[in-house]
Amino acid sequence: MTEQRVVTIGDVARRAGVSPSTVSYVLSGKRPISQPTRERVLETVRALGYHPHAGARALASNRSNVLALIVPLHTGLYVPVLMQFAIAVVTAARAYDHDVLLLTQDEGDKGLQRVAASALADALIVMDVELHDQRLPLLRELDRPSVLIGFPAEATGLTCIDLDFAAAGAACVDHLADLGHRCVALVGSPPVVYQRSLGFARRTAAGFSDALRRRGLAGTVRPCEPTPDAVLATVRELLTEYPDLTGVVVHNEPAVAPLLDAFRALGRRVPEEVSVVAICPDDVAERVRPRLTSVNIPAEEVGRRAVDLVIAKLDGRTVPDATLLPPVLTVRDS
Repeated sequence: MTEQRVVTIGDVARRAGVSPSTVSYVLSGKRPISQPTRERVLETVRALGYHPHAGARALASNRSNVLALIVPLHTGLYVPVLMQFAIAVVTAARAYDHDVLLLTQDEGDKGLQRVAASALADALIVMDVELHDQRLPLLRELDRPSVLIGFPAEATGLTCIDLDFAAAGAACVDHLADLGHRCVALVGSPPVVYQRSLGFARRTAAGFSDALRRRGLAGTVRPCEPTPDAVLATVRELLTEYPDLTGVVVHNEPAVAPLLDAFRALGRRVPEEVSVVAICPDDVAERVRPRLTSVNIPAEEVGRRAVDLVIAKLDGRTVPDATLLPPVLTVRDS
């Protein structure tokens, strides 16, 4: 049986009628190549089934072709949504021929220093961003590019991307106000999330509260553990303290189904007597009954664009400091 010969960069160059260095530049993007030449080279790469040798490429470029995704798995976070972000990052990284190193331990600065001091990864994507995150000074000083999924209170010198959670909270209030509701509550994340000052939760609450004042509505923000008993107790307290409550925003994915169960248990019909709007992934809003009107958390888009940003920084291109995705509210049955 004859062994199949491995296709080399020289084979691609000869077939495409260019130099090996031109093939390398097309694949690495390190130098601009004319569009016709680039297309001819890429077509030849596909036709011959050429695969750059990862080890040689890493040595030549001084890169590992690995991105580090830092996602500390703290109490109070909804892991399925975090994994949606992680899957989006992994998928987008593969399109750039990069792998992803997933770091889930809460190591703070030490984790960043360990990655930066080694050849483990070329760049970092950081999640679980607190308003006053202790990792920020080091991130500003590292010699490796980084992108934050989330916004701290002071983002100068950083590259950040996320859903505009303040606008999301406000959009939910505006939707309920436009329906005629005059008393609205936010059933938010578990208390530990606010105690840690995680940006997404604090910004949602701020946007919600600002919109209440702007629209002249009564209401409150209530952190809530996502257990059925805790949700039932929270809903009972809200209805006791705010007997005119007719609108609820829920920003706590595992509390969505228990919240609807709690209203049913307390004799309040959704949507006939109480309107409910969620800030959550679309699949969470659509699998309960009634299907919830919601602002989607665009994990796939945020993850993909975070990779686009960090790859651009690796290549020395200028990127925007802040990318805030506008909220999209989808009206359903609630």
